[in-house]
Amino acid sequence: MEKHGLIFITGGARSGKSTFAEQYAVCYAQDADGYLCYLATSEPEDTEMQQRITLHQRQREKQNWKTIECPIYIASIVDRVSEQDIVLLDCLTILLTNELFSSNLSENDWASTDYQQAVSKHILTDILRIQFKAQALIIVSNEVLNEPLSNNAMVNVYSKILGQLHQYLVKNANEAYVIESGIPIMMKGERTK
Repeated sequence: MEKHGLIFITGGARSGKSTFAEQYAVCYAQDADGYLCYLATSEPEDTEMQQRITLHQRQREKQNWKTIECPIYIASIVDRVSEQDIVLLDCLTILLTNELFSSNLSENDWASTDYQQAVSKHILTDILRIQFKAQALIIVSNEVLNEPLSNNAMVNVYSKILGQLHQYLVKNANEAYVIESGIPIMMKGERTK
């Protein structure tokens, strides 16, 4: 296994991408004699989200996961990550939402090109800091870019930034997968197992 590896996993809503990512991380940790670290970006804002979070927590109970909840500024957890950790960041789309529409901003900051670029750069910088501290970083994201463009400027800005983040991450990933109906399809790389 490559030190400081980057694995990118995407798919539609309820496609099975988080389950695949967790199973992948467990196998990676076993092969590399590493530790499992789950970096959660979601915050339980409603009953459905709380149920999904609880389900994912139960799935991870059997393996010895260290869970860190960090909805924004993920580089703030770097000191809590070891060089033996296999970090699973779930998920990039929620992280982008949290960062782009942070509660301490004015209502239309998201519309500023300078602000958009700053958010994108900040997220990528944070990801790189974690990647180069950990043994490997697995990033889960939602594939929301297959939908037709909206007439809503906010949706278009979000889609543009997410698309740029996806392109950068896939370009720099050792492996990239898209999950369709629970089936992982390798888009980049060559998995040894």
